[in-house]
Amino acid sequence: MASSLTKDSAGTPGKTFFGHPRGLATLFMTEMWERFSWYGMRAILVLYLIAGVLEGPLAGREALAAAIYGVYNAVVYMAAMPGGWVADRLWGARKAVLVGGIVIAAGHYTLAIPSDVAFFIGLGLIALGTGLLKPNISAMVGGLYEGQSSARRDAGFTIFYMSINIGAMFAPLVVGYLGENVDWHLGFAVAGIGMTLAVVQYVLGGRYLGDVGRRPGTPASPEEKRSVLRKTGLWVGVAVAALLLDIALGTYDIEHIVNFLAVLGVVVPILYFASMYRNPQLTAEDRPRVQAFVWFFVTAVLFWMIYDQSGSLLTIFADNDTDRMIGGWEFPASWFQSVNPVMIIILAPLFASLWVWLAKRNSEPSAPVKFALAMLLIGGSFGLMGLAGAAAANSETGKVTVFWLLGVYLLQTLGELCLSPVGLSLSTKLAPKQFVGQIMGLWFLATATGNALNGWATQLNEPMGDAAYYTMWGVVAVVAGLAFMTASKRIRALMGGVK
Repeated sequence: MASSLTKDSAGTPGKTFFGHPRGLATLFMTEMWERFSWYGMRAILVLYLIAGVLEGPLAGREALAAAIYGVYNAVVYMAAMPGGWVADRLWGARKAVLVGGIVIAAGHYTLAIPSDVAFFIGLGLIALGTGLLKPNISAMVGGLYEGQSSARRDAGFTIFYMSINIGAMFAPLVVGYLGENVDWHLGFAVAGIGMTLAVVQYVLGGRYLGDVGRRPGTPASPEEKRSVLRKTGLWVGVAVAALLLDIALGTYDIEHIVNFLAVLGVVVPILYFASMYRNPQLTAEDRPRVQAFVWFFVTAVLFWMIYDQSGSLLTIFADNDTDRMIGGWEFPASWFQSVNPVMIIILAPLFASLWVWLAKRNSEPSAPVKFALAMLLIGGSFGLMGLAGAAAANSETGKVTVFWLLGVYLLQTLGELCLSPVGLSLSTKLAPKQFVGQIMGLWFLATATGNALNGWATQLNEPMGDAAYYTMWGVVAVVAGLAFMTASKRIRALMGGVK
């Protein structure tokens, strides 16, 4: 931690955090433990669904588990939209993050109860709490850099992004091992302990945040609050009534929920963008920036649709089709999910330094070019995955070496570093001031929409086979990357000077 006697951007005198505002350390540690809990649970979710929840033939359980995994991820990130609204209009980001953390911890401890009902209640609590925490802690990072340079903000977000990956690196090693080799519910309980540490650290370090996130950006009027409450109650009531009717008619199938949530993941961002663009508070200067954000959003949807299959189909591939023997010991399939975080930790500081170094020489690639590169890399990763699938099919043992998946994760990591921290930072720069939390929510909604589409996309894997399935999506991603690069000049014009 570098020493400095000047005040940081949150107004707190004293030491800085690697030359950045001291409040970044508070948010860094909070996010690290929150991600430990999330990625720990995620590492064993599909495997637990296949082994302990779903019934029927193995192939059917694997396909349904992958679909449930994708749609659940979508629900978690969709919750970022109302979470952003709560911060912007009701509580402020500071309180939203605290309440969200407490609810997430309760969800993980509920998962630790050996009951199918408790399992799904726990998943619901985690989704609700993550919706409150995830967009708003990132918005608070942006608040620490108010009035500072674009390159410095990008560097700060890249450091913050490392916190995600430190937590994500250790989580599968600890939670994955306990879940697969000792007891699934013990693994979920350890994830809950991680979230508890996040809450404790956040409260203790709050003094370094100054006034960042303390108040809502545009407080809602009493009538607005009543209107939102009525609409929320109406739609929740409709959803519950539809579910009860499905059960009463004897036609209920979990795939009905999967399909409904997949449709919701696509419809919600369309409606939200339309509503925001028609909002009278949106200025003439802000409108083209929102249009530019739509380009980044759509590209991110495709990126995350491909990338987040690492927790479903790639985990199943690791479990069934990858030789995991070291000597006479077979390491858990969930450990592969630590590979990407390790690579991020190694490469993220290099990328952060690279962007700053290039910016000083006026040679830094624009955000559209970075996004295009991300798409080319994620497409290449699935092209390699297609080759891995073909190699496994033609192998005498039906398995391939770990180096195939390691190569896939390397390409995905390089793509992630070109897109995710850049997108986080870009969202705070393109967002109208009165919609910062909600634009951050939209950024995470791109992940939701991508995962919602996964609810359908992953079901093509079984009939197509690994080689054809992965190659198809690799080609789609490369074409999208080339198209985005072609449109980069138009997108930069819409950004209105934002870099």
